[in-house]
Amino acid sequence: QVQFLESGGGLVQPGGSLRLSCTTAGSISFMSRVGWYRQAPGKQRELVASRTSTGLTTYADGVKGRFTISRDNAKKTVHLQMNSLKPEDTAVYYCNAVPTQNDYWGQGTQVTVSS
Repeated sequence: QVQFLESGGGLVQPGGSLRLSCTTAGSISFMSRVGWYRQAPGKQRELVASRTSTGLTTYADGVKGRFTISRDNAKKTVHLQMNSLKPEDTAVYYCNAVPTQNDYWGQGTQVTVSS
């Protein structure tokens, strides 16, 4: 069972930071690439950051230099450190493999950036 469980979201002021975590009862070791996705109201879900099992990372243009993704296969967790948050980062954030697998979606964690 790989369904992810996300946590760490909340309400933060612009310029603030949050660290998101996701974990699973299954394993992420076999996933060559895992990612954090987000979906803002009225918008399609988008890939924000990804990390391969060898440590290669990718970031969406709007978060480069502000977000950092990490993964710990032994602990079956994936983290997203988000700094210098902006109102446009407001969204529900999810973990999944890249490409996504329908059975892996969790409930997500809400991030709201507002003063």
